Amino acid sequence: MTTAAVERSETPDPVPASGPLRAVRLNALTYPVEEGEREELRRAGAELAEIEGQEPEEILAAAHDADALLVVSSRVPGAVIARLSRCRVIARLGAGTDRIDGVEASRQGIVVANVPDFCINELAEHTLALLLACGRRLFHMAEAMRRGDWSARHHPAVHRLHGQTLGLLGFGASAQAVAERAGPFGLRLMAWVRHPARYSGAAARLGARLVGWEELFTAADFLSIHLPLTPETRHLVGARELAWMKPGAFLINTARGAIVDEQALVAALREGRLGGAALDVYENLDVFALPGAPPAHPLLELGNVILTPHCGGSSVESTRDSKLRGAHNAAEVLLGCWPPYVVNPEVCPRTRLSPRPRQERGASN
Repeated sequence: MTTAAVERSETPDPVPASGPLRAVRLNALTYPVEEGEREELRRAGAELAEIEGQEPEEILAAAHDADALLVVSSRVPGAVIARLSRCRVIARLGAGTDRIDGVEASRQGIVVANVPDFCINELAEHTLALLLACGRRLFHMAEAMRRGDWSARHHPAVHRLHGQTLGLLGFGASAQAVAERAGPFGLRLMAWVRHPARYSGAAARLGARLVGWEELFTAADFLSIHLPLTPETRHLVGARELAWMKPGAFLINTARGAIVDEQALVAALREGRLGGAALDVYENLDVFALPGAPPAHPLLELGNVILTPHCGGSSVESTRDSKLRGAHNAAEVLLGCWPPYVVNPEVCPRTRLSPRPRQERGASN
């Protein structure tokens, strides 16, 4: 979301509440509601309705007159937001908000809040696990074991990690957490950021060298993506960048799938120009859909990839943290206060909000 001012459209005032405030929690089947979420909404005097809500019609049927909408993974497009007649806050129970139309929310005077730092440790651990699995060619070793091919231990592309180069695309909190863990393995660290001066101190502290765009791709043995998905970062990594990468290098993506041109990545993997890829996020695989028949997708047919179902930020602790803090954000708005993290700080809220001490606004993933 941009932090530039967004002109609020002329919309009718919210429908006055009759009786208790109403909050609707989406994704209650795929991500069951914690009792702590209910307690937060009760604190604000709100009744909580729980639905799955993966389709716009289902969301609107339950939430058209709700005062708060809490969402884990559902898409909340502008056409839905425009019809939330009384909503004051859309609380994302997680970090990324690319599935929520924040511009329309701002037009309607709806605060969008998130929990940008709930899973930094988990994401760093998962990224490093994928890196180690790639470096040790575990996808090849596991398949060879199933065939009884013990000679896989002599794989010619397995090299010691010490001295190899990890390139980090972005150097925010998650990338820095990866750097902290990768350094002790003896990996050389380099990173690309749009504004190097902002990150020079952190880079020096962690032993990472800030480099240019092309150098990051040409020098990295492992390239890990740590950026939010925005219009500017969509397909930021395309066929040109993948062609720059070393033969045998690995791409790791635990950020957002559409940052990488998925068709170009599939082509590079099929042609053997990369050693492989380890992906936790996808451009054209909906890992948030309810379970069903296995999808048809070229990535699922390749033997040189490790694929995980967007679980990089998942743990018992982080999942509970995201739910409770997300519900807290919603409760704060209903109580008339700005929440700790606001994705659209330019919004003119439907109801007057008071600041909290040391509040952090404008944060995103």
